[in-house]
Amino acid sequence: MEKPPRLQLDRDAWIQAALDTLADEGVTGVRVEVLAKRLHVTKGSFYWHFKDRQDLLSGVLETWKDGRIRDIVKQTRPVAGGEETQIFHVIDVYSASRNRKGILIELAMREWARRDTAAALIVEEVDAWRLRCARELFLAAGMPMHEASTRSMLLYAYVFGISMMNCEKFDGDIARMKDDIRQLIARNHPTTPAPQA
Repeated sequence: MEKPPRLQLDRDAWIQAALDTLADEGVTGVRVEVLAKRLHVTKGSFYWHFKDRQDLLSGVLETWKDGRIRDIVKQTRPVAGGEETQIFHVIDVYSASRNRKGILIELAMREWARRDTAAALIVEEVDAWRLRCARELFLAAGMPMHEASTRSMLLYAYVFGISMMNCEKFDGDIARMKDDIRQLIARNHPTTPAPQA
């Protein structure tokens, strides 16, 4: 009986397995032995593509950064005449609980960044892209710079906050509350002047 052909993995397969492991176990779980077992291959296969674990971790950071930035640019690119609709779309896409693995990877990246300078720089760069791209969208919707900056910060504070909270039992109509928050973030309300003293 013939042996089945050996599975040939490329660099991307190892990085994807590392991202999956990162979501499940954090960066300390991203070890060559763990990944080899997960992928059903020998550790020797790993060394065809990476010098060492640090080389893999660098690849994980770059892959995550490139994927996040690509998605951020795609989701926030202003569509002439449809900027407000686009803002609602961005809020909905990034606050949806449908991508549980993405949220887990995000949380693991932030935990990693607390202890590692290279990871911290990558997370900082991704956050800067998030805020700049969202601000450009708010600017395209006709908001002044200071308000566009504030709303982009508010958008991501809401998106990340709601992803980490279990608030379904907080109020009888959580869907209405979430919609109210979306309206506050996205709608171009005229700024009310501060009351005179």
